[in-house]
Parts: sequence; C-alpha cells; structure tokens
Amino acid sequence: MTSEADHLRNAWPPLDYAQWRDTLQTLHLWTQMVGKVRLTLSPWVNHGWQVPLYVSARGLATSAIHAEGGMVDIEFDFVDHRLVIRSSNGPDRGFALVPMSVASFYRELMSEMKAAGFAVSINLTPNEIQAPIRFPDDEVHASYDAEAVHRFWRALVQVDRVFKVFRTSFLGKCSPVHFFWGSFDLAVTRFSGRLAPVHPGGFPGLPDSVTREAYSHEVSSAGFWPGNEAHPGAAFFTYAYPTPPGFGQAAVGPSGAFWSEAFGEWMLPYDAVRTAADPDAALLDFLTSGYRAASELSGWDRALDCHTGVPGRPRTIRGSDSAT
Repeated sequence: MTSEADHLRNAWPPLDYAQWRDTLQTLHLWTQMVGKVRLTLSPWVNHGWQVPLYVSARGLATSAIHAEGGMVDIEFDFVDHRLVIRSSNGPDRGFALVPMSVASFYRELMSEMKAAGFAVSINLTPNEIQAPIRFPDDEVHASYDAEAVHRFWRALVQVDRVFKVFRTSFLGKCSPVHFFWGSFDLAVTRFSGRLAPVHPGGFPGLPDSVTREAYSHEVSSAGFWPGNEAHPGAAFFTYAYPTPPGFGQAAVGPSGAFWSEAFGEWMLPYDAVRTAADPDAALLDFLTSGYRAASELSGWDRALDCHTGVPGRPRTIRGSDSAT
C-alpha cells in the first residue's frame, strides 16, 4: 500500500540541468516575451508585482490583463504544449510549442496578439541575460523538449503548493507566489514594513530603478530556480535584504542546505528535497528556518508570525474563543 509520503515523494520529478539546458534557455526567453506583454499593458504595482506569471493547472499563465476595452490572458500550456491566448473579444488563439527560434516565437506571438485585437509593442531586449540578443534577431535559441518542459512544470506545481502553505504563516505584507520571467524563478517574499537602504542595483539587463523599487522595504524572500551555467542544477534559495550580520552562519535546515557566498543567500539543492523521506517537510524546514534566521537577526516584529492556514477554517482572532 502506497503511503501519502511515498505519493508526494514520487510527485517530485527529476530535473537534469544538462539534459534540458538548451530548452531551458529557449523557454526562458519565450516567457520573457509573454511577460513583457503583461508589463506593457499593466499599470505598475509595488515591487513589480504586475509583471510575473503564475503556475496554472496547465503550465504558466499571465492571469487576466485589461486592454482595448476587454481582457486577455496568455498561457503556456505544458500539457498539450501550446501557447494559448484567451480574450473577451473572440475565440481562443495560439500556436503549438515546438522547437522554434526565439525570433520565430516573437513573430508568432505578435501576429496572434494582433489577430486577437491586442496589438502591442514590447521592449525587444531580454532582461537579466548575459550578452542578450534582441528577440526578433535571435535564431540561436531554438530548442523545445516537451517531456523536459512537462517535468519542470510538474516540479513547479509541487513547489507552488508548498510555497502557498508557507505563505499562510505570516500576517504581514507578503507577495503572491509568482514566477519572475527575468530571473526565471518562482518566489514568495515577506516584508517587515520598514524601509530598506537604497539597493545598489547592478543586475545585468535590469534597470537600477526597477531593482530599487523592488527592494524599497526590508524583505525575507525565498524561491525555486532551475539553475544556469554558473550553478548547473535546480535549487531553492532564501535571502534577506538587507542581509543582517550573522545570516550566513545561522542555523538553516534541513541537511544539505548551505550558504553561498557567490549568491549571498542560503541554497538547498532540489534533489535534497526530491529524495527526502518527506519532501514537503524538508522544503518547509528550509523556508521556515531561513525566514526565522533573517527575521530574528533583523529584529522583525514577531507578532507578524501566525499558525499555518488550514483549508476551510478561518483564523481565530485574538480575544475570541472560536471561529465558525
């Protein structure tokens, strides 16, 4: 008989960076174009929360965007492998996700958006990419391994679920669990409510004004990232801005977590969670202990912490005996 722990452990697929490296790099650029559509059509929200994508029941999606007197959303369907454009103005549109260059994807996306009644012009230079190639000119990145992308999405589904549980244990300002297409990571961020020192900026392909607005207030942030050439492996991370003294020496679990001087954050290999006896518990340990270390060393208000949320049960308010 299969236990619940066995079921959850088997739900976390292996992710081999070397095996899907080319597809990852291509998909990263595809998501940037879709993300830039949302960015172009959406009013600015604090900390850039108007730009991310969200893990959906089929892949990654923008959520509804108001434009041209109607609404449109764009979804990467990683089950049927299509880009789907849904609008209030007419039938669904889109095209198959198959091996194609970034330039070809750009032309298809812009053509389908125009046909749907939402002609849009985006910034054509990728963000947070070393030596970027303008989207219409990029014939270099053209890989799409459907099985590898599906595995990545299955991993995102599990990470999104655990991150959303973790998010419930904080009463203060907290971001949604969202996918930033610039850095290509799924993240959730908590805020102390206090102003932070002006961020120095300096991220490649990202205006300093964007970085400084994103880090205008103290944060404890955690995320999941599939890796890159500097760190060729999927990993979880947790960091604080500003970084409090002693954070790199704090007690952050579980076994396998380590402090990265290069990245200035705590990291935990994805495989350490995937192969754990209880993946959910291992990941929640990392998220919780990383937040606890950052918040205690920074002197956050502990009244912002609360019990983890339970489905269908309102929180008990201080001073009340029960909640219906």
